[in-house]
Amino acid sequence: MPKFRILTPAGASFTVAGGGYDLEMEALQGMDAEIIEGPATEEGFIAAAKDADAIYAKGMPITKRIIESLTQCRSITLGSVGVDSVDVKAATARGIPVTNVPDTFIEEVADHAMTLLLAGFRRVIEQDRMVREGRWREGRPALLKIPRLMGQTLGFVSFGRVARSVARRARAFGLHMMAYDPFVEELTMSEYGVMPATLNEVLERSDFVSMHAPARPECEKLLREEHFRRMKPTAIFINTGRGPTVDEEGLIKALQEKWIAHAALDVLEVEPPSHNNPILRMENVTLSAHTASASARFDEARKRRVGQELALVLSGKWPMSCVNPAVLQTTTLQRWQPIGIMRGPNS
Repeated sequence: MPKFRILTPAGASFTVAGGGYDLEMEALQGMDAEIIEGPATEEGFIAAAKDADAIYAKGMPITKRIIESLTQCRSITLGSVGVDSVDVKAATARGIPVTNVPDTFIEEVADHAMTLLLAGFRRVIEQDRMVREGRWREGRPALLKIPRLMGQTLGFVSFGRVARSVARRARAFGLHMMAYDPFVEELTMSEYGVMPATLNEVLERSDFVSMHAPARPECEKLLREEHFRRMKPTAIFINTGRGPTVDEEGLIKALQEKWIAHAALDVLEVEPPSHNNPILRMENVTLSAHTASASARFDEARKRRVGQELALVLSGKWPMSCVNPAVLQTTTLQRWQPIGIMRGPNS
């Protein structure tokens, strides 16, 4: 029997089912560890996970009940940026570190955010539709109403790793930038050419508002109807973060009442959306299916990172990324990093 037993819910995570765990196991070679699939139901998983040394969380919620049933778990590890599928509060209460992969596909998400910004601003979907419907001559007049991009203002709500990568790209387009994030030092923002601001200042002065707040209870419905009312009627709202950080009813009303001009969204409050979600029928909305992080390297990179985090914890060391870092001080794990851990998911 292996020394370390890592339990994971049976089934796919993000991509296609099957394929085994060869990539995760690369970092675990020589450690006498095994990744075992358990039932993807709460009751079944509780029965299988009781004596697991680690949980590889994917495909189902890791609830408070599951966490409280664990007797020797050293880590709950996710292969995603978001950690909303794990009850982090319950894990913290049990002294279990929760790890994620906040820096594995930053560049992909930043690329996608800029893609949505440009597609919304230059009305790419509308222009495509005009050409296909034989309305060629309408294309140029539609864009004659739009200012050029250079000199416009991009505002960030939260200024973590993804937002900073977007800022590097936006700077090359000649955009002015400002950001609201009470957890980031002003000097850090300044390094990216971004002006620190209050939330209301970002909303009122920005031509583009890019949402990057993490999926945490305190960020749920962070932007609501009253916030969209503060935005410019020409503004474009972009969200490549998490759907629940936005009150979708408020956003829908803002688009219907034309308080804002356009929304470009990779995430929605409920995914996949219901067929009767008004957003699906709006011409002033650009959508993608929560695919901002996807690329040819996506699965390989995140799975290898999962294996690295598991190997560190099971060998008695701090993980590279810990969502609840205060827990580490209460464990027997040893610190080894030359630099401090940054704050949780999407940092």
